[in-house]
Amino acid sequence: MNRRLFPALSTLALAVVALAACNQSAPVNTAAPQETTAALPQAPQAVPDPNAEPVSRAAPPMLPPVALGTFEPGNPVAQATTGKLTIDDLELKGENGSLYKTERVALVRGGDQYTAGETYGAIMQVEASQAIELRRVIEQVPPKQTPGNAFCGTTPTGFIALAKVTESTGDVVKLIALQGSDVPAATAQGVGLCASMFYMGKASGKPAA
Repeated sequence: MNRRLFPALSTLALAVVALAACNQSAPVNTAAPQETTAALPQAPQAVPDPNAEPVSRAAPPMLPPVALGTFEPGNPVAQATTGKLTIDDLELKGENGSLYKTERVALVRGGDQYTAGETYGAIMQVEASQAIELRRVIEQVPPKQTPGNAFCGTTPTGFIALAKVTESTGDVVKLIALQGSDVPAATAQGVGLCASMFYMGKASGKPAA
């Protein structure tokens, strides 16, 4: 072999080795290119109109009372439990010191059941279409002299039902007291009758039928 070729071959070998070293030291970027997303435009915020009229909302309907005023006891049960009875929007107050603070919960009819198989009309002796005001008792004070003569005796009174009918002798308010915490209905549990009574109001002035 021609010795003149040795320097050239040596130089070529060194160049190849240097190129290989450069390729090994250079890092290879294998990561995927980052995606760029444009920021979404913000939705415009509603600005209240200072000149707009305020929106008025209807108040919930109020249950009308069926009887308000002072009434005389019409039977011995009424005499024993309250004596003369004053019926206000939020309470029933007896002449004997008894007091029943109440709230109206429903306006029912005589044909409705206050417990399974028992209707208001049957026990209060009113028509099936008769309007009856149902009140929940939220606080009670028994009669001062005879505490056991409260509507439900020593058991808390749960509800009071009131109906007013007009007879030839005047207005008659019929009242029943119920025990139990469930709202009286056909499916109510633990509702029972405590007492039934009636009270006499002022003469209506109408001729007898």
